[in-house]
Amino acid sequence: MTQIIFLQQASQQGSALSMFIFLLLLFVIMWLFMVRPQQKRQKELKKFRDSLKEGDRVVTIGGIYGKVVQLKDHKVVLEVAPNVKITFDKSSILRDTSDLPQQ
Repeated sequence: MTQIIFLQQASQQGSALSMFIFLLLLFVIMWLFMVRPQQKRQKELKKFRDSLKEGDRVVTIGGIYGKVVQLKDHKVVLEVAPNVKITFDKSSILRDTSDLPQQ
């Protein structure tokens, strides 16, 4: 009788250990495929925004294409049409359009 209770307790401890290992493995997989790539993209976007200079052609988060005319601390002035300038927050600049075909 005591052997049955001992075996039952041992199997419960093994089950808890295997569940812990499974959850740990699940967390590692989620970090590798979800969190790490997102952090890499954010780091690249921050590097791009910090390297902006006058004359760069960019796209805003809202889809507005323009050319950087002036840079301030956290603001960017874009020329979106001849003699039309709009001020944006630097965090709203999404990407560089120099590699896109010009129309």
